[in-house]
Amino acid sequence: MIVYTPLWETMKQKGISTYTLINKYHISSSTIHRLRHNLGVTTQLLDDLCGILDCKIEDIVKYEKL
Repeated sequence: MIVYTPLWETMKQKGISTYTLINKYHISSSTIHRLRHNLGVTTQLLDDLCGILDCKIEDIVKYEKL
């Protein structure tokens, strides 16, 4: 299962809030909801987040066995 727990720590380290993602980078609140609940998102979104946070993909997602 893909989980986005590393995303929240990376955002904290970079000083970027969900408010900033929504208002400055135009990421929808429904997309934030999907990330919070480990639901599927597009690879384009993951690419955008890597650019916004200036990080690697492993700083945003990780795989956990069920």
